[in-house]
Amino acid sequence: MPVVHAFDPPERFVAGTVGEPGSRTFFLQARAGARLVSVSCEKQQVAALAERIDELLDEVMTATDALIPAIAPVGLDDNAPLDQPIEEEFRAGTMTLSWDPSDERVVIEVFPFDERAFETGEEDEGEPEELLLVRLDAGHARAFVVRANRVIEAGRPPCPFCGGPIDPNGHLCVRANGFRRRDPVE
Repeated sequence: MPVVHAFDPPERFVAGTVGEPGSRTFFLQARAGARLVSVSCEKQQVAALAERIDELLDEVMTATDALIPAIAPVGLDDNAPLDQPIEEEFRAGTMTLSWDPSDERVVIEVFPFDERAFETGEEDEGEPEELLLVRLDAGHARAFVVRANRVIEAGRPPCPFCGGPIDPNGHLCVRANGFRRRDPVE
């Protein structure tokens, strides 16, 4: 039986980073009282989760009579840094997202990355050793999306020509025939 890190609801559920742009580690972090769970993940996973939560809430809003805010309610914004200590429980692999109509909550399940299955290409049909389960009301889910998008955008600025990230010392832009581009703000 897996260890389930369940938060129904959490006092706080956020995406955040540790490190400098270009070498940041992304985390999903849930807290309830003294319990704190941090799961490392990829930037693309945070972006996909935020996008899909927004889409799910929009779908529920139009298909049901559930009271879903169109934007994050005032007062639910969370700009604080990740809670300390940041101790990775596991690295995120598969994530599932659903809507529970019985109590009108978004249900997020984060399963560990299975390196063996990744390397062999075989799916592991066994139970995971642990998982993160978070149940959020619609307002807090919208607030998660706002913060996640802000965290993603706080990275390296994109090149206006090729869209690739610009490091502090510039980057070789393929659309400028290899000329080194610098951050346009400089």
